[in-house]
Amino acid sequence: MPYLNITEVESAVTSLAAAFPAAELIELPEPSVEGRTSHALRIGTGERGANEAVVLIGGVHAREWGSCEILVDLAADLLEAHRDGTGLTYGSTTFTSTQDRSILDELDVVVFPLVNPDGRHYSQTVDPMWRKNRNPARSGGDPAGVGVDINRNYDFLFDFETAFHPAAPVRVSADPADLRQVYQGPKPFSEPETRNVRWLLEQFSRTRWFVDVHSYSEDMLFVWGDDDNQSLDPNKNFQNPAFDGKRGLTDDLLYGEFVPKADSDDAAVLAEQFCKGVKGVRGKNYTPMPAFDLYPTCGTSDDYAYARHLVESRNGKVLGFTVEWGEKSFHPPWPEMKEIILDVDAGLVQFCLTAAT
Repeated sequence: MPYLNITEVESAVTSLAAAFPAAELIELPEPSVEGRTSHALRIGTGERGANEAVVLIGGVHAREWGSCEILVDLAADLLEAHRDGTGLTYGSTTFTSTQDRSILDELDVVVFPLVNPDGRHYSQTVDPMWRKNRNPARSGGDPAGVGVDINRNYDFLFDFETAFHPAAPVRVSADPADLRQVYQGPKPFSEPETRNVRWLLEQFSRTRWFVDVHSYSEDMLFVWGDDDNQSLDPNKNFQNPAFDGKRGLTDDLLYGEFVPKADSDDAAVLAEQFCKGVKGVRGKNYTPMPAFDLYPTCGTSDDYAYARHLVESRNGKVLGFTVEWGEKSFHPPWPEMKEIILDVDAGLVQFCLTAAT
């Protein structure tokens, strides 16, 4: 089977919802710039909201084709195993039918495989290396200026020129035509794609875990992405303007982003369990680490998901993660991609099991 096109991804999601009583189809409220409507699945045996939720999203960066397949296959695996009363096998990693049933009985697993349909369509039909969405509003007629990097458009340290040290290599831009394709957009949540993800988090107010599936580098990242984690000085935090202009440098004493030790420990355990699940399939060693260890970022989904409860106390705490699957290619040859799907799905099942206990 080759990579799915956007019609096939949508068809897979709607077909799963129609075929399995434990799946609920969710229509996202905002059409894309090109008018496409997106859908997600809630997988679980309880009523919506009865259980804590894990939200899994993919297809954010258009060229990272396999993220959609990873999540579609995960949803199908969980539902089929539950219906048939069987376990799950991914290479040398196995899960019992009792473990699969516990995920569906104890969690709402919300799967949104294709956040950025316009970008994926453009990447698959015109420019394979396209990363952004297809919003032309700030392009000024320059084809390179079309689009916003969805994973820089969330409301977390969006004013990066103020927040970060001038020498920080933060991977974001205010230039629509930046060749790295990391244009953040004119304001947080300017794009329908990020507003749809925000809506999901609001709808599933009992979300406690959030995973954004990307490629590549064989890592499982957890917050924070703007600077090194530290659990000693709560005054050093993203809401404190006293530290503007000091964030984003490696191995310095100017700043470290505060995270309570209990949250840091919980995130590390979940990331390690994901990597354990991956390794059992065929021996791949994914690395669990804070996102900043990869490179400094802002406006990302995982940092936003966790920061919500710090900005508004009415929001529940959500531990945020990003998977970076594969190595050296955004669209590996399909035989290798099939193996990556098994790797990552095993990791995500192990992640959900750990969350459910």
